[in-house]
Amino acid sequence: MKVLNEYNVFMALAWWLVCRGQPQQTEWETSSAVALQELAAQFQTSIRVKDQLCVKPGEVPCDVCTGTQLKAVKSCLVCLISYCQTHLEPHQRVEILKKHRLVEPMDRLEDRMRKKHNQLLELFCRTDQVSVCQFCKETDHKSHPVVPLKEEYEVKTAQLGKIEAEVQQMIHERLNNIQEIIDTVNRSKADADREIADGVHVLTALKRCIEKCQDDLNQMVKEKLKSTEKQAEDLIKELEQEIEDLTNRCSEVKQLSHTEDHLHFLQAFRSLKDPPPTRDWTTVEVRPPSYVGTLRRSLDQLEETLNMEMKKLSDAELKRVQQYEVDVTLDPDTAHPCLLLSEDGKQVHDGGGRKKLPDNPKRFRLGRCVLTRQSFSGRFYFEVQVKDRTGWGLGVARESINRKDWIILTPKTGYWTLYFNKDALVFNDDPSVRLPPRAELQKVGVFVDYDEGLVSFYDVEARVHIYSATGCTFREPLYPFLCPCNNDYKGNNSAPMIISPVNQTD
Repeated sequence: MKVLNEYNVFMALAWWLVCRGQPQQTEWETSSAVALQELAAQFQTSIRVKDQLCVKPGEVPCDVCTGTQLKAVKSCLVCLISYCQTHLEPHQRVEILKKHRLVEPMDRLEDRMRKKHNQLLELFCRTDQVSVCQFCKETDHKSHPVVPLKEEYEVKTAQLGKIEAEVQQMIHERLNNIQEIIDTVNRSKADADREIADGVHVLTALKRCIEKCQDDLNQMVKEKLKSTEKQAEDLIKELEQEIEDLTNRCSEVKQLSHTEDHLHFLQAFRSLKDPPPTRDWTTVEVRPPSYVGTLRRSLDQLEETLNMEMKKLSDAELKRVQQYEVDVTLDPDTAHPCLLLSEDGKQVHDGGGRKKLPDNPKRFRLGRCVLTRQSFSGRFYFEVQVKDRTGWGLGVARESINRKDWIILTPKTGYWTLYFNKDALVFNDDPSVRLPPRAELQKVGVFVDYDEGLVSFYDVEARVHIYSATGCTFREPLYPFLCPCNNDYKGNNSAPMIISPVNQTD
């Protein structure tokens, strides 16, 4: 405001001198006015330059300026003071001050000094990861790698760029994780909606079937009862008619018996009607209808409908689990010495003779078994062809199973397996679960939901569910497991077990 007032005074004075006494003003007055105008212009320029030099937010101020602070152009590491261009002048003129070290403007100069040694912290110790001064380098950090701050700054800046890239990558990964979780929830919702819709469809169909079975049962029972009632009604009518005829004859006989005229009696007796024909009722009976088997036949029909719906559900379920197909190959390091594996690791059968193989800790020593190279958690599905075989076992096993001794293959020992021997089909458990035999079982599908504790087996060709082990507890990776069993003396059971690709069109 003070500067502005001075400028206004100069301008007013100049204007007064120019205007006073016109047009009779003297040559001196005219030259004075022009001089004042030039002086005012220079003053205005000085104000503009001074305004440009004023400190702005984020800039280092001059520590010497009073009133309006100008921005510093240099900082003195000896004086620990920052100077504007005006107050820096003594450092450019006085010899002793010329020896001071000037640097680009810095704020908080006192924090940049090693107070103990009164020197600038211009070095960096890479061993202790601290800033040090020149004296520190020659004493406490003498044996340490020490570099200029700028050099370490450039190194750390490069590291910072790498850290930023890593953080950005982590952020990207977590955004992807969020999207995966959202997608999983959306898929879960879609699966839930589909499951509810399938349930409503099946249960509605069953409800209709039950209602129809109930109606059919009621109609059948009522028809039998109606037939019996009709028979009884006809017999009663016939009996009533005979009773009526017999009653009439009884009246005639009774009336004749009261006649005392001998002639009339004999004449009437001769004309007495013959007795009406009657049925031998000793052989006639009304038998109540039998309802034995009626309800069972209705339930058989219901069972047939239920089986049809279950087959539809099994087919849909199999299609869903087949989406979790994994590509697996058999691991020769785990195979029993009697087993022969194909080169592609997809087939195995009993070769009869025991090969001499290294005693690998992963190898089965007694049981004719083999695991795959791959292990899994989460959800996975694979199929094994067992066509033309008389005995086999398959399923999944945990990593830490006992591979050297004879053991019972149960979930307790780390095996979840289906076993077939001629006509017997069982799930190995304690006790074993005997399952209905399946004719011409050619290919078995195995589905595992690790988190849900579920192992399910399917007849792929018939597209039906065989058995599910639920409530399983898994704490280790699971390996697909195959057991071809041994061939009999006639060479039966020699067909290979084959890990087959999934055919979605089945």
